[in-house]
Amino acid sequence: MRNHLKTFMLAVPTLLTAGLASVALATIGPGTVSAIINPAEAPSGTHAGTGTPTCTVGSVADGLPVSCSQYSLGGVGNTNARVDLVANYSATINCTNNGGNLVESHTTTANSTSGPVNLAPSRNGQLRVPALSVSGFTIPESCPNPNWTPSIAEGTLTLNSFSYTLTFVGFDSPYITIAKTDP
Repeated sequence: MRNHLKTFMLAVPTLLTAGLASVALATIGPGTVSAIINPAEAPSGTHAGTGTPTCTVGSVADGLPVSCSQYSLGGVGNTNARVDLVANYSATINCTNNGGNLVESHTTTANSTSGPVNLAPSRNGQLRVPALSVSGFTIPESCPNPNWTPSIAEGTLTLNSFSYTLTFVGFDSPYITIAKTDP
């Protein structure tokens, strides 16, 4: 009985560590996310031109940037559109005093945005959509004392969600949506 209890007591911390590691990995990480296209939310005849609408999440070392590709759409007539990218980040902010001592840490959550960008089609009904990007390094870092220096604590920057949309003027919902949310 005593040996079974020792085995159980040794196994519990290992299981807890494995469980916590799984939770820590449940954030949005590097990779490419494809678009969802809703044809009912575009002028009749809208079709893909050049490029493909996708968004790519970069590495933590680079600030978990979300970079959405440039592309074009044909057949939009004279219909304008709006494109927007919003990402929600969180991080632990360390506050260091002038003596170099850590005096406070707190968690902050903020949105980083690119857009909205208003687009007008060129001649022949072509809509050129520019690349958009955001980064977690742009979230505001602040400390309660203005004499303290804020910094993002290593390993705490998290991309919680992002949403990229292209919506035509006069339509109720986005024609293109690229989104991801931390599970």
